[in-house]
Amino acid sequence: MPAHSSHPSPQSEVVVSWRPSAEFSGNVYRAEGTVPACPEDVWECIKPVAGGLRTKWDQNVKDFEVVETVSDAVSVCRTTTPSAFMRIISPREFVDVVLMKQYEDGTMLSAATNVEHPQCPPQPNFVRGFNYPCGCFCIPLPGEPDKTQLLSFFQTDLGGYLPQTVVDSFFPASIAGFYSNLTKAVKALKA
Repeated sequence: MPAHSSHPSPQSEVVVSWRPSAEFSGNVYRAEGTVPACPEDVWECIKPVAGGLRTKWDQNVKDFEVVETVSDAVSVCRTTTPSAFMRIISPREFVDVVLMKQYEDGTMLSAATNVEHPQCPPQPNFVRGFNYPCGCFCIPLPGEPDKTQLLSFFQTDLGGYLPQTVVDSFFPASIAGFYSNLTKAVKALKA
């Protein structure tokens, strides 16, 4: 995968790599890191559910709503983001079909991709962005119950008219921030 990569800083154990996406004109980002908490606590912080913790700790998620529940595992969700990158990136909204799954080995998965939904027409004060197939895997580490491997894939078209250089500068730092804020959130959950 690594066409480019940024190596972890001492405080965060996350490695981000990327290459051109096969889905759209941007990049697919892969992030892998270890979060110092059990998989259940990590999942509690990242699971895409109404009233979940994500809006409290993730600086890139302002609001999250479930538009339609298709089944226990599948829902259509709308996520809004605040302005970012010194306000160069204005607020965005994303409408996705989201799948949640737990595997026999204890791995928990949240996967999503963009979808159109009649109850979610584009809102005037947001730029509509598009998530291409993406997801997070919370993977238990054998013999280390208080650690979780978090493997994430992001393929986001932010929409609008952003120069690619802005997008390329924003994502690696944003993903590293996601891991460090998640680490703080799981510590706070246990406090």
